[in-house]
Amino acid sequence: MPEGDTIFRAARAMHRALAGKVVTEFRSVLPALNRIDDDAPLAGRTIDAVRASGKHLLIEFSGDLILRTHMRMNGSWHLYRPGERWRRPNMDMRIVISTPDFVAVGFRIPVAEFLTSRTALRQTDLRLIGPDLLGTEFDEDEVIRRMGKRPQLPMSDALLNQRVVAGIGNVYKSEVLFICGVSPFRPLSSVDDLTLRRILRKARQLLGANVIDGTTAAIVTYSGFRRTTGRSDSAERLWVYSRGGQPCRKCGTRVESTKQGMNTRLTYWCPRCQPDEASGN
Repeated sequence: MPEGDTIFRAARAMHRALAGKVVTEFRSVLPALNRIDDDAPLAGRTIDAVRASGKHLLIEFSGDLILRTHMRMNGSWHLYRPGERWRRPNMDMRIVISTPDFVAVGFRIPVAEFLTSRTALRQTDLRLIGPDLLGTEFDEDEVIRRMGKRPQLPMSDALLNQRVVAGIGNVYKSEVLFICGVSPFRPLSSVDDLTLRRILRKARQLLGANVIDGTTAAIVTYSGFRRTTGRSDSAERLWVYSRGGQPCRKCGTRVESTKQGMNTRLTYWCPRCQPDEASGN
């Protein structure tokens, strides 16, 4: 699943390419989107802004219309020049938004809906979303308060819960907890506020480092550019993520992995560097 930094970068590049431009064509294979377009055609509207909200990408059109998309595991947005060959097959196309200068193509996007400014306030995922780690103003105290209401939630699940804190995903979940020396299995009740704040600040730092200003012709939900170790060798860019069975880069202990949470996402950790103090291991 794309993490908050990927969505942020995509929204920024799309905003630069599309904001202020008039839509010349809109098409989609998603019936719900076409029904809205039949009633209130997008062609002729201006794209006012493209922005990220956690893992949601919001495209705002003139006339109080917002397209909300969520990538889940496999979705992505690409930008092309008119007539440029797509990098993905036509069968993967879900949404096309054309302007005179750029064409935005959404591939394999599973969640997409039109909202107004009023219905956006009532949309459950947006209404209940936690403070965004990449937001200009990040409310750390509010995240701590939300964590306090879920004392038995394991640390790793808390970081992935977008209603607690928005933007972090599976890669940074494992990396941040390793860097901070906290077991992914510890319940929130066993982690003091000082440590929780240290984890949040490290997550914000790592995500922020990965949205260095820049733009690209095509936006692909790809995590290969992430780097948490600070090492120049691309093979050594991450501490534990996707390194199950390999030696820990710090202590040499075998990195472990297991599935966790409602969506059985893989967690990677070093048993020695991240002892489970709650269970005594």
